[in-house]
Amino acid sequence: MSFAKVAVPVPLGQAFSYSIPDELSAELVPGSRVLVELGRRRVLGVVLAVVEGEPDVEAAKLKSVLAVVDREPVLSEELLSFLIELGRYYLAPLGEVMRLALPQVERSAKHRLEQQGLAGVEALESVGRLVRFAVPVEPPPGGAPPRGQAQEILDQLRSAGACEVSSLAKRWSSARGSVKRLEALGFVRLESRSQSIDPFFAEPVEKDVAPELTDAQRAALDAILAAVDGRQPAAFLLDGVTGSGKTEVYLRAVEHAVRSGSGAIILVPEIALTPQLVARFRARLGDAIAVLHSGLTDLERHAMWRSLRDGQVQIAIGARSALFAPVARLGLICVDEEHDGSFKQEEGVRYNARDMALLRAHRASAVCVLGSATPSLGSEALVRERRLGRLVLPGRARQSAELPKVELVDLRRIGPGPGGHKLISLPLYRAIEATLAAGQQTILFLNRRGFAPTVLCEACGATMQCPNCAVALTLHRRGRPTLRCHYCDYACALPEVCPSCSAQKLSEEGAGTERIEGTLAELFPTARVARLDRDVAGGHKSARILDRMRSHEIDVLVGTQMVTKGHDLPQVTLVGVLNADAALSLPDFRAAERVFQLLVQVAGRAGRGDSPGQVLIQTYQPEHAAIALAANHDVRSFVDRELAARRELNYPPFARIALVRVEAVDERIAEAAAERLADIARRAVPKGAEVVGPAAAPLARLRGRFRYRFMVRSKERGPLRTALLAVLRSPPDRRVRLTVDVDPMSML
Repeated sequence: MSFAKVAVPVPLGQAFSYSIPDELSAELVPGSRVLVELGRRRVLGVVLAVVEGEPDVEAAKLKSVLAVVDREPVLSEELLSFLIELGRYYLAPLGEVMRLALPQVERSAKHRLEQQGLAGVEALESVGRLVRFAVPVEPPPGGAPPRGQAQEILDQLRSAGACEVSSLAKRWSSARGSVKRLEALGFVRLESRSQSIDPFFAEPVEKDVAPELTDAQRAALDAILAAVDGRQPAAFLLDGVTGSGKTEVYLRAVEHAVRSGSGAIILVPEIALTPQLVARFRARLGDAIAVLHSGLTDLERHAMWRSLRDGQVQIAIGARSALFAPVARLGLICVDEEHDGSFKQEEGVRYNARDMALLRAHRASAVCVLGSATPSLGSEALVRERRLGRLVLPGRARQSAELPKVELVDLRRIGPGPGGHKLISLPLYRAIEATLAAGQQTILFLNRRGFAPTVLCEACGATMQCPNCAVALTLHRRGRPTLRCHYCDYACALPEVCPSCSAQKLSEEGAGTERIEGTLAELFPTARVARLDRDVAGGHKSARILDRMRSHEIDVLVGTQMVTKGHDLPQVTLVGVLNADAALSLPDFRAAERVFQLLVQVAGRAGRGDSPGQVLIQTYQPEHAAIALAANHDVRSFVDRELAARRELNYPPFARIALVRVEAVDERIAEAAAERLADIARRAVPKGAEVVGPAAAPLARLRGRFRYRFMVRSKERGPLRTALLAVLRSPPDRRVRLTVDVDPMSML
């Protein structure tokens, strides 16, 4: 017999078997979305395979597929097989993995299911609104011919095909009545279809002229194009200094791939970078581009998905979710700023889009290009293992642009400037003053948002703590003074007295971007100061702030990591890093790597135009390797040093690790569950692997739950998988929340 293996939306790693009714056998194929019963519920599932033979349960006990939802499979064979492999790698439930790539149900498909009288369909979320279409059909023999306006409308339908009734009504005043008569006579059929929308490119973009390539760009591009034309899997690391023209290489490679009949995906780490990149691609390649990121509405996302699925568009650009775009004949994937931790999904299916881009390209016989000025140590290791080819862009693309001069400001010896604020040192104050006088722009980087990171009582020493998390509340003064948790979003008004001792001695310790913005406005009253962080620039707002920066409506921009990404701002000649040491003390083996990458990247925002750039890095640890080598733009020395340390300590990329996290409302329950699961992992782990822990997580309490974790580490993937499967298959405890994070990016 034939039966279907279906992935359903439950937290289980298995697929379920369903029998196939004869009337559905022709349209039920792998990649189809189907309506099935799961217990007493009716849910959407995805057909993984149609199998001939005996099912894994008695045939009489099999439930039947109730309906096929879409008129064509929503997942191609290439994308479906990639998703299955991704689920295996991250040990993630198949139903949740499939949802990464699924569009919402079209309103027309839901309407069709409702007409079949299927119970439970009304609960399905759908997108779009239904519009009426008139479709010409072969008339019955001997029928009376239409006359007048009805005949004109029929002639239009026969020449142009199906049309919206509303569009016909714009041309013929009595079109709706004429269409009903044509339906009654059997000349047309009325259908309800989902209305599509055009891509959101509302603003016109001026066409640009491709610049002359440097010799290094030409050599890198030639290697990529040869691989694309070869139609064989290939992967490259595009290792280019900041401002070296990596985007131009992506542009020409994508243009070549599309002209040769292939599709392309371009991934960026942040939504804030998407508008800039889309504008570059539109200026060169036109509007045949789909943009996918979390800032889209459901309707916009579905329109983009449909344009790709139907083959109208061959290029997808976006943040990590764009990896799952249904690009036909995929030939090229470019991952910009591949070192960035934002490619790691930290909720649900914890995939890393950078790693999975390599996998999808390999499975699709496509080319993957990872680009960065500060390559991740994982990519460096792959290059040294000859699994990635290195393409080097050693200099900036613009001949007049050179890497900026970097100066370390030792805050142990150098005091504050005229304002008295210790994070605006005298050298930085003078540099900002000179930059403003020259009519140029400044970027100041501080990776703390808010006004003050801590509020404490000087009388009793109590710190204002979040009641749900083991962290201090951050003071925000924009509008009403508010204490806010940046993890659970708890907020309360700033008290007038200490809640512990009632003393009126509350002190605001430290500084965030909001405080620095206000300080700069006081120090430089004629300067136009703005801020770029998640408090003021969520969603599409960041693009507006950056546009103001490009049009020189802003003189000084203060921001968090959002200002360190790959923005091209030619008038920025000064970059100041206010506190380079902040992240070095984090309990994470990647702390030094992240600090080095941040410093090199933010320094790279300076001097990209015709004027030379200057970078001031303020630090209490100028001798630290991550800071000293970043000041010299010495990527190679830092990589060699850090790889040697990782090898000695048996950390990635020389070992594979996974974190098993356990959370519970009761701390004793969380600790006991972690001990039990770690013991299971130890008994299951093969020789050559180890289990480290358990212990309380560095963030011991988060969102009202106590957190414990342990690490599984192995040279090879096999032993790691064996131990993790033993943990996942152990009897569940409903009092705890269990997550398994393969290749974690955060150790907190």
